[in-house]
Amino acid sequence: MTMKQKNLSTSVEFQVEFYDVDSMHVAWHGNYVKYMEVARCALLRKIKYDYNEMEKSGYAWPVVDMHIKYLQSMVFMQRIRAEVELTEYEFCMKLSYKFFDAESGKLLTKAESMQMAVDMAKKESCFVCPSCFVDKVKAALKADGIDA
Repeated sequence: MTMKQKNLSTSVEFQVEFYDVDSMHVAWHGNYVKYMEVARCALLRKIKYDYNEMEKSGYAWPVVDMHIKYLQSMVFMQRIRAEVELTEYEFCMKLSYKFFDAESGKLLTKAESMQMAVDMAKKESCFVCPSCFVDKVKAALKADGIDA
């Protein structure tokens, strides 16, 4: 039997606000990308590599691929728990997201995103993640008791 390797993860809760919904009080589908960003920022803060640190390190991290599977709508005033997991960090930053109703625990949406590092001084894409990122991930994994 093979054990699943543990990955770095975190969760964050938020409420679906009025400005995020359509006339039927359902979260507009485009706002799910914003919700992914909320979760991604929580994970980046956990590894101490937020957007300010990215800029200082000389790398940008544009999103190059994204997938969203809408299972059930999020609605106005609903409390959401977003869970995000870093599933790849050597060649790209690949994240897996799950969004749950915070009260019932029901899974509402699944998503994935992938970001590639760009060396801003050279204006070139990197096909491996820079050590400034990888080292921070490994330190966060170690802090969580996960073998890197």
